[in-house]
Amino acid sequence: MTDRRSNPTPSSYTSIVQHLAGLYDERRFNIAFISPFSYRSMVIGGAIAGISTALGFNALTADKGLAMPSNNDAKILNNALYYEHQAIWAYNVAASKLSDTNVGKAVKALALKNQADHMAHRDALAGAVRRLGVTPVMAENSYDLSSYIQKGEGNLDSDVNIAKLALALETDAAIAYTTEIAQLKNPALITAGASIGSNESAHAAAIRAAFISLGVGIDYVPASFVSADTRRLIYPM
Repeated sequence: MTDRRSNPTPSSYTSIVQHLAGLYDERRFNIAFISPFSYRSMVIGGAIAGISTALGFNALTADKGLAMPSNNDAKILNNALYYEHQAIWAYNVAASKLSDTNVGKAVKALALKNQADHMAHRDALAGAVRRLGVTPVMAENSYDLSSYIQKGEGNLDSDVNIAKLALALETDAAIAYTTEIAQLKNPALITAGASIGSNESAHAAAIRAAFISLGVGIDYVPASFVSADTRRLIYPM
């Protein structure tokens, strides 16, 4: 994608965002300034994500409450584990496609933070599945993301499209957790699932904050509920 500006050399987070604004969807955004709140919201979003991941990890790794195995619970956790594997793979592929510009580096930093959380989810889920007496699902060599690309929900051909794809994946992860945890029987696992689901929502909010910093007219938290019925609001790209 061709830079429509005069190739500035960003020296701060604000200038990086301003530079990225000139690239987004090949349109210019006349941003007079980037509010410090935009950056703070991304930092806060990352902190919330980290806290919710820690809460979910504690619930999944605690032996208390997991004494009565449930094949149904193990199946649900394995389904969640499959998609954590997918997210880790997707971020690995995306990282290799991002440009080496300041813009690409900024997107990569956010992507790697999200990926680290998915790795924590993976490890905790796998451990819980084992304690339920079931073999955790293994990661596959690759995953099919063509349905997202065909719907125009991002791609791997530019830094901005990669961010859009990440937002779509995180949105669906948050929705999936809200649906799946309702089927769990074990209270400790329900707590853990809710915690991980909130973490996925925080990932999506952090990505939306980045787009908002570019002048894109979307909300940080676009819906009061996270569900399939509100997906068009949660993913407004």
